[in-house]
Amino acid sequence: MTGMTALAAQLGAGLPYPLGAHWDGRGVNFALVAPHAQAVHLCLFDDEGRQELARLPLPAVDDGVWHGYLDGAAPGQVYGYRIDGPYAPREGKRFNPNKVLLDPYARMVIGAYRAQPDFLDQLPGGADGPNPVDNAAVALKARVVHEPYDWGADAPPRVAPGDTILYELHVKGFTRLHPDVPAALQGSYAAMAHPAVLDYLAQLGITTVSMMPVHFRADEMRLQQIGLSNYWGYSSIGFFAPENRYWSGRPGSTPISEFRDMVKALHGRGIEVVLDVVYNHTAETDEFGPTLSFRGIDNALYYHLQPDNPARYENWTGCGNCLNLAEPRVLQLVMDSLRYWVQEMHVDGFRFDLAPELARGAQGFSGSAAFLAAVRQDPVLAQLKLIAEPWDIGPGGYQLGNFPSGWVEWNDQYRDTMRSYWLQPWLNGGAQRGAFARRFAGSSDLFRKNTRLPTASVNFITAHDGFTLRDLVSYNDKHNEANGEGNRDGHHANQSWNCGVEGGTANQEVLHLRARLQRALLATLFFSQGTPMLLAGDEIGHSQIGNNNAYCQDNELCWLDWRHADHALFELTSDLIALRRRYPALRHTRWYDGALQAGGRPDIEWRAPDGRPLAEASWNSHGPIGIRLGPDPAGESCLLLFNALAQPVEFVLPEGAWQAVFDSAGDAAPLDATNGSMVAPAHAVALLVAA
Repeated sequence: MTGMTALAAQLGAGLPYPLGAHWDGRGVNFALVAPHAQAVHLCLFDDEGRQELARLPLPAVDDGVWHGYLDGAAPGQVYGYRIDGPYAPREGKRFNPNKVLLDPYARMVIGAYRAQPDFLDQLPGGADGPNPVDNAAVALKARVVHEPYDWGADAPPRVAPGDTILYELHVKGFTRLHPDVPAALQGSYAAMAHPAVLDYLAQLGITTVSMMPVHFRADEMRLQQIGLSNYWGYSSIGFFAPENRYWSGRPGSTPISEFRDMVKALHGRGIEVVLDVVYNHTAETDEFGPTLSFRGIDNALYYHLQPDNPARYENWTGCGNCLNLAEPRVLQLVMDSLRYWVQEMHVDGFRFDLAPELARGAQGFSGSAAFLAAVRQDPVLAQLKLIAEPWDIGPGGYQLGNFPSGWVEWNDQYRDTMRSYWLQPWLNGGAQRGAFARRFAGSSDLFRKNTRLPTASVNFITAHDGFTLRDLVSYNDKHNEANGEGNRDGHHANQSWNCGVEGGTANQEVLHLRARLQRALLATLFFSQGTPMLLAGDEIGHSQIGNNNAYCQDNELCWLDWRHADHALFELTSDLIALRRRYPALRHTRWYDGALQAGGRPDIEWRAPDGRPLAEASWNSHGPIGIRLGPDPAGESCLLLFNALAQPVEFVLPEGAWQAVFDSAGDAAPLDATNGSMVAPAHAVALLVAA
C-alpha cells in the first residue's frame, strides 16, 4: 500500500487525449469521457483485480474528459473507475460510486460477469436510491496494455469486390472439434491460425472470413441463471478488447498477440478478416440489467433514453438498450474502436450488426447520419469492406438498399426468394421467375442507385441466425426448446421444407432429395450476381437439429462436427467456387442491361425451356428458367439452367456448340448437350459453356 500511496502523490493532471490508458515509457495517462460526472476516481488493483489498493481522484477535466497522469505506473497495471454524481434514474442519471466501472477503452479485460447481484445499481425491488453494495472484488477491470508486435511483411489482401467469397464462422464453433487441431488450441484464435484450418479454407476457396463477434462480452443475467451463455457473442461490453474465451492461454501469449497471429496467418494465405461488430447496444441490457461500464460512467450520454421516461431505455435492438451514436463522444468511441482494430490488429473490414441503429437520430434512420458520414470520409475506414445488416426492430428499421455507396448489405430478400423458388414450388407456386431473376441478377430494384453495383448485395441462403442449410431441407418447423423460451424464440417463417419427414430419417429417397436440394441451393448462390456468403458448416452438412436460434448453445449443437463431414458436399462447394472464379460471367460486377455485345447478342438472355425468350406471362409464374450470360471480355458465354420441378425438363439450347461443365444433381450419367437440347435433371442447376 505504501508504494501505491507514493504513486498517488505523483498523480498529475495529464492530458485529455488519447482516451483510455496509455503508457509513455515513464508513466500512464488516464482519460475518461464523463461530462455529467461530479468526480471521477481512478481505482488501482492487484494483478488479479481482486483487491483495491488505491483510490485516486482524477485532478482535471476538459470538455467533459476527466484525466490524470500516474508517474511510475507501467503496463500490466489493473484499474477501474468510480464515478460520483446524482442517482436520479427518472432524469437518466445512474451514478453510483459503489460500483467499479470498466474503462470503455480497455484493451484487455480482467474478470468476468457472473450475473452477481452486486452489479445492480438500484436497490432490490426497484426502490429508489443507489445500491450500497460495493462490487470492487468482482467488477470487470482493465489492464494497461503496451504490446509491440512484429507484423513483418503483413499486408491486407484487398480482395476485389467481384472476387469476394464471404464465409461466416464462429472462432470457437469452427475449431472446437477439429480433429487436426491440438486439443489445447481447439476453440481459440490460435486454432484459426493452425495449418489444418488454413489449408481447409484455401482448398474451399474462401477469400474472406466474416468472424462472429470477438469483442469482450458479458452474458445476459437471464441466460446465466438457466445455465446458458450468449454463444454468438452479441453482448459486447469491451469494444477494444478481444474476447478472452477464445484465447488458448499459452505461455508467452495474450489474447491480443494470439489474435494478431491469427490475422497474420490468414493474410499469409491471402484471406481477409472481417469482424462482426456490435455497436448498437451493450451487455448492460435494460434498466434492470447490470452496471458494468457505460451506464455508471454517463448513462444519459451513452444511451438512447425514452423521452417521456428517462429511467427506461429505447429498445430498437431487442436487447434492452441502444447506444446513441448521435452523441459526438459516443461516435468518437466507435470510430476509435474501428480504427484500432484496423491499425493495431490489421483486420480488413466489419459487418455491422443491426446497422440502422447506428444511423438513427431524432428523425430516425438517415443515409447521411453522422456515423455513415464519418466512416465515409475516414481515410482508414473508407477503403475497407463495410457490411451492413440493414435492419433493426425500431420504427422504420428495415433499410435494405438504403445504405450509401461503399457499403454492401445482407440481402434477406435474396435469401427468401431463393428458398421459396427451390423449396416451396407447391406453396402459392413458389417464387415466380421474375422474382428469381431479379434476385439472381443483383437486386437492381434495391441497389441500383448512387453508383452502387451488384456486389452491394450480399447474397446468402443461410446465416448464423436461422436454419443451417441441412436443417433448411430437413425441418418444416423450428425446434428451439433447448433455449429455455418454450420454442417461442427464432423465426417462425423459414421457407423451409423437410422433404416429407421432420428431422432425421433413414429413408434413402428423402435423404437423396435433401442432398439434391442442398446442392441446387449452393449452386444458385455461387452462380448469382452479387457477393456470395456461405455459412461455415453448410458445406459439410452441419445440423443444429432444427434449432434456428442457437445463440445460447455453446456446445456440440453449434460446434462443427468434422468427424461426420459430408466430404462430397465439400467437394461440390469447392468446385462451385472454382467455377465462379474460372468464368467471369458468373461474377459480373456491372449491371446487366440487355445491351448487345460482340456478335450481336445481349449481355443477358432469359430463356424458356423451348429456347424462346421468356414470355411476359411466364415472369409471373414459377417454373424452369434458362439464363445466358455473356460473352464476357474474354469472349466466353455461360448458360445456366434452373429446374426446381420434381421431374426432368428438356431445354432447347442456343445456337452453337455447348459443353456441360456442371450438374448439381450429381447423377452418374453425364449431361448430353450435343444435339441442340439437354435434359436438366429434377431439382438441379446445370452450367454449360460455349464450346
